[in-house]
Amino acid sequence: MTLHLDDLRVRHLGECRYDSPFSEMLAAKRTSPHYVAEGDRVLLDDTVSMLAEHDVRPEQLPSFEAAGPRRKIYFDPAQVTAGVVTCGGLCPGLNDVIRGLVQELTVHYGVRRILGFRNGFRGMTAARRDDTIDLTPDRVRDIHNAGGTILGSSRGAQDADEMVDSLVLRGIDVLFVIGGDGGMNAATNLAAAIRRRGHEIAVIGVPKTIDNDLPYTDQSFGFQSAFAQAANFISSVAVEAAASPDGIGIVKLMGRHSGFIACYASLARNAADVVLIPEVPFVLDGPDGLLARVEQHVRAKGHVVIVVAEGAGQDLLRERGLLGDATDASGNAKLGDIGVLLREAITAHLTDVGLAPTVRYIDPSYAIRSVTANAYDSVYCLRLAYAAVHAAMAGRTETAVVRWRRRFVHVPMPLIISHRNEVDPDGDLWMSVLEATGHLVPPPAQPAGGRGDREPGRRRPRGPVADLVGGTAGRRDAELPEAGSARTAR
Repeated sequence: MTLHLDDLRVRHLGECRYDSPFSEMLAAKRTSPHYVAEGDRVLLDDTVSMLAEHDVRPEQLPSFEAAGPRRKIYFDPAQVTAGVVTCGGLCPGLNDVIRGLVQELTVHYGVRRILGFRNGFRGMTAARRDDTIDLTPDRVRDIHNAGGTILGSSRGAQDADEMVDSLVLRGIDVLFVIGGDGGMNAATNLAAAIRRRGHEIAVIGVPKTIDNDLPYTDQSFGFQSAFAQAANFISSVAVEAAASPDGIGIVKLMGRHSGFIACYASLARNAADVVLIPEVPFVLDGPDGLLARVEQHVRAKGHVVIVVAEGAGQDLLRERGLLGDATDASGNAKLGDIGVLLREAITAHLTDVGLAPTVRYIDPSYAIRSVTANAYDSVYCLRLAYAAVHAAMAGRTETAVVRWRRRFVHVPMPLIISHRNEVDPDGDLWMSVLEATGHLVPPPAQPAGGRGDREPGRRRPRGPVADLVGGTAGRRDAELPEAGSARTAR
């Protein structure tokens, strides 16, 4: 999908007629390496070859509107009532974003009333629309010190017109939606319903996904906190595996469609011998398969550490009748437990070839997503919240605020949900993982005459094959945090 300039323009509610509290400060600001001035834009592509492909004048190149305060705003702050809702699964930094929204709205714009809808979009239904929280600076002052969200969250679609009724009845002028792909999809539908019914309500999204699988953003907030926490679990399992004869350590991390947490956490600790992600298919059996690779590692170094994203190997589970057709409240297919399959298959294989494996398997997913944001993500969340408030007060709507190429920008909501951001098997992130795990060189040789050598006539190991050495199986999607092409969409 090739994007053009018009594809990247965001919607405006109308002409901005009120002076902004930032107007005087902005009067002398110009674009610099550290600031993008109002009216300037941020390029979609960042290499000479990609820019040359467009063959248009510089001002026609695909680009995003820069985020930040404007000299004129659309809403009279004294008359504004704002709403905030958090949707989907938990993620480090949700409370930080809420706190940042309230601070910016009240301190700098003077907004007097901010309502927090409880438990996601469920809190905007007719039955629950009056059960809101008044968000004040005192109420949110210390909430960044706790994980989760003070508003609660939920999954599942709600009727868009019913939610519009709730916004109108509660007098909401601007709504901030903090959510992942499901939340952004619902916000897009909500904004369309608002437009169809002729209301002037701004809907601004602050995208979050612990898997880092939303496109057109350098990284989602909370991702760095999540992989840092995941890296600690990898270290712990590595210690356990190394301390046990024929030790096997398996860590299953979040990553339904995208293996970013598994990749970054593995690189952070450099303790993983094998990394399995949804984007790179693998097989269990065969001389080049996963089981054979695991056996080679155990014979050579005495233990092995495997990091697997939850969405990896789902085809293997389906082949074995271990994957049903059930879906969750958001309509996502429920995943099978690839970690349990690996534990059982590895144990059986190593036992069969004469080893005595000790397996340590952990799934720390809920312990990871519920932590507080680290210092980096806390700052990131605060800046995203400020950008969201500036966008709303300037009358932008159906717009998400993200950071792209290290600049904060406005992205049309439909683009945020247009496809998934995935690890590119041909990109430099996956190459770094292969380098760190030693999969760019031949597997470790088995010591001659060592323990567990096969006796004459003993059958060949049923070994796993993994496409761990860079096979792409024909998949090539944009790996945006590593500056892949944004124009390649699924």
